[in-house]
Amino acid sequence: MKLSLRVTTFATLFYFLISNLQAQSYRYNWANDYDSSSALINYIPLPAGYKRTAVEANSYADWLRHLPVKDGQKVSYTYDGRPAMSEDVVFAVLDIDIGSSDLQQCADAIIRLQAEYLYTLSKFRDIKYNFTSGDTSRFDNWIKGYRPLVEGNMVSWTKSEIVDSSYQSLRNYLYNVFMYAGTYSLEKEMDSVKSYDSIQIGDALILPGFPGHAVMVADIVFNQKSGERSYLFIQGYTPAQDIHVIKNPSRQDGLPWFELKPNNNLRIMHWLFDENNIRRFK
Repeated sequence: MKLSLRVTTFATLFYFLISNLQAQSYRYNWANDYDSSSALINYIPLPAGYKRTAVEANSYADWLRHLPVKDGQKVSYTYDGRPAMSEDVVFAVLDIDIGSSDLQQCADAIIRLQAEYLYTLSKFRDIKYNFTSGDTSRFDNWIKGYRPLVEGNMVSWTKSEIVDSSYQSLRNYLYNVFMYAGTYSLEKEMDSVKSYDSIQIGDALILPGFPGHAVMVADIVFNQKSGERSYLFIQGYTPAQDIHVIKNPSRQDGLPWFELKPNNNLRIMHWLFDENNIRRFK
């Protein structure tokens, strides 16, 4: 009896420790006090009969699913505090700052999230994005103190700052990327994905242009009987505003999940995406 009690107690403690370690593994450096109860995965209801697809623990997909959400907020606000998107478009708002300038727009939101995740893994060499000119801005060079000098379509790099790999250095780097990158450059630097059936969490749908638009897949679920999949999309927008979960106005249950049918367009607001627009980070 005592042995059984000890085993049970040990198992309970072991489970608690593992669960606590897993909860602590999600790092969101902009968040002062991350609480997993506010995570996207705990906030967005599933359609009836659906289950989330399996992902690797602590992968980018897993990290995206655990992004913090602002409880109850159904309106996105611009960088200068004005209401932008209403609950006709917004299902939920991510709890991530926008910055104080009109920089973190649609493509920038996708860049921001991937860079934040890579930074938590100290994969500084993988944090690199192209300017519209085609020139690549590398965070590992930024860390060494190199800064771009942009003159027209010409970009040169000069060492003008001290070595700095801090989180604030990452944010400064990203603001610089946001100034010179967009849907046009992001679409070109990402790999093409052949079909809706091949989409993974973290992929983007991009309409390149001036202006263009881009949305990101933040979660995928599937029907346990039919196997049919549904997708959760997030977006930034112009002017720069809260990154938000996009509401699907065609669903009767009011949930934000979208179905993607082969050879059909995906309408998000007035933007029309198709299978030729799917992109994935290399």
